[in-house]
Amino acid sequence: MVKKIDFYKFYQNKKVLITGHTGFKGSWLTTWLLNLGCNVVGVSKNIPTKPSNFENLNLKKKIKNYYLNIENYKKLKKIILKERPNIIFHLAAQSIISESFTSPLETVNTNTQGSLNVLHASSFLNNKCSCIMITSDKCYFNLEKKAGYKENSLLGGQDMYSGSKAAAEIILQAYYHSFLKKNKNLRFCTVRAGNVIGGGDWSKNRLIPDIMRSWKKNLKPKIKNPKSVRPWQHVLEPLFGYLKLAIFLNKNEKLNGESFNFGPNFKKTYTVMQLVKLLQKNLNKKNSYSFKKKSNFHETKILKLNSQKAYKKLRWKTLLNLDQIGIFITNWYKIYFRKNSNMYDFTIKQIKEYEKKTFN
Repeated sequence: MVKKIDFYKFYQNKKVLITGHTGFKGSWLTTWLLNLGCNVVGVSKNIPTKPSNFENLNLKKKIKNYYLNIENYKKLKKIILKERPNIIFHLAAQSIISESFTSPLETVNTNTQGSLNVLHASSFLNNKCSCIMITSDKCYFNLEKKAGYKENSLLGGQDMYSGSKAAAEIILQAYYHSFLKKNKNLRFCTVRAGNVIGGGDWSKNRLIPDIMRSWKKNLKPKIKNPKSVRPWQHVLEPLFGYLKLAIFLNKNEKLNGESFNFGPNFKKTYTVMQLVKLLQKNLNKKNSYSFKKKSNFHETKILKLNSQKAYKKLRWKTLLNLDQIGIFITNWYKIYFRKNSNMYDFTIKQIKEYEKKTFN
């Protein structure tokens, strides 16, 4: 059990390096770490979206930023050895499935070679460091099973994105067994979460951003795969899991090299359409969506995770039900669409609201 005072005490004045800090999850994690009193260093290739949550939160002025492609091993290693972080959260990725069909080489190189670059460069640190490597729930070979996938389930994929994430998991585990078991300074885990939603997401070809952009313009968003089941979770849920894991990993050497799923209870299933109707209700939108043709690439119908290991070893589980997730999301976008809103303060407010639930 991690109490709030211990949570804050652990992160106070820690130097934390985040790859992919300019993205959706990265910007939320950066904001949370700043509120915990961390010295944050960010490494990203660019600002991936416009609008950008990173820019809206004015994070550039609050942390130290490096802009480079994680495929550049020499420059990445130089930064990591210069900054000497206590904790690394690796989120940088090509994370859009549809883009993996137009940019397969970039997808594989970034998600696989890039991830190995981060871990290999970190292995040369002469200070103690915990490295949380974020992959994806798409790393599992999807058999359209109703039971949730466990950490030891078959890895694989039928698209380049899923394949790249499965490959990253296999390579990182091979690297651990080859080199890191005897490394006294570096500990690492891989974590698998997906279908993360929340305010500030502006990625293309993703459900929430597409809906919000359309409704803002009084257009009807086109919904695909309305019956597909996804492990929806608010962005703060897996981020808390990552933060908690870093604490446990620092204290418990036995967790070194382990993998963890972070997802909602796999017995509670929600479809794309259930989420859309909830957002529609919260924003008072009537008859405000239509359906589009299925994608010309393979997409899973059912995807669930079994996160019992995270609960057993970390005492982590999701806390927000679908209604609460909907409120968090719609409240964020309502504030955003108002003129002159301070999104950093409101984002901190949502983080603190979530923390109250975690430490009760």
